[in-house]
Amino acid sequence: MGIADDTEDHGGHHLPATEDWPQGFGEASWWPFVAALGAAGIYVGAALFIMTSGGSNLVPSIAGPAVVVASIGLFLVGLYGWLYHAFVAAFWSHGTEEHGSRSLRFGMLLFLGSEISTFGAGFIYYFFIRAGAWPPTELPPLVSSLVLANTALLVLSSITLHYAHVGLRKGNRRRFIGLLGATLLLGVVFIGGQVLEYYEFIVHEGFTLTDGIFASAFFGLTGLHGLHVTMGAVLLGIVFMRGLFGQYSAERHTSVSTVSMYWHFVDVVWIFLVVVLYLGAAITAI
Repeated sequence: MGIADDTEDHGGHHLPATEDWPQGFGEASWWPFVAALGAAGIYVGAALFIMTSGGSNLVPSIAGPAVVVASIGLFLVGLYGWLYHAFVAAFWSHGTEEHGSRSLRFGMLLFLGSEISTFGAGFIYYFFIRAGAWPPTELPPLVSSLVLANTALLVLSSITLHYAHVGLRKGNRRRFIGLLGATLLLGVVFIGGQVLEYYEFIVHEGFTLTDGIFASAFFGLTGLHGLHVTMGAVLLGIVFMRGLFGQYSAERHTSVSTVSMYWHFVDVVWIFLVVVLYLGAAITAI
């Protein structure tokens, strides 16, 4: 990951840090490890919450939520440092060469491969549940107009992001900024829709994380996806702000490409979730 030299001209942009962290390790960066530690802590906090919800007295009830909140903060700090020095500082210091651009895209592909494994583990758990007596417990109404509307919003956001990228590559910055802003708005509305769905399930239906094995699979998979969409919205927001400040062109758009790859990935995962988890669970007999 490139290190910005404080002797270079950054186009009048003030860098919060002129070198990567920790210093003294050449091209190495610990920011990805900081982000990974925060992400792992979210899972630990969720496990602690499940333990205390089940009546365990090994840890106080506040431990789970506290670990989750702290881990989210650590994850965002690590993500900021990682992205800033990989993309923003590199852009102001005259950008990434073509070889580095290809490396960053390949790195995103490797990351998405690990994400497939992460989601795959959750789906395998659900498939084992689905292969047994069905339904394991009484299920809430899963297929609703809210789910269908959320699905339409996320699919539409992929379309707007695609054409925003096309507009940028054709030199149409106005279309790029407009469609990118629309994509960000659609993503935020999707997250709000998922929060509303959780509210309906938990408050009105009494369906919570601890209501049996299907509930753990449902909230685990949809919550994991929601976390990824939230991270994607943060990335889109960063790209959008950078676009407003005049970054990106038809020749220099590496971070737009990598963020687009990530956003299309979470879109495909959501469609698979709807087909397998929502529609599949609603079918009472195979």
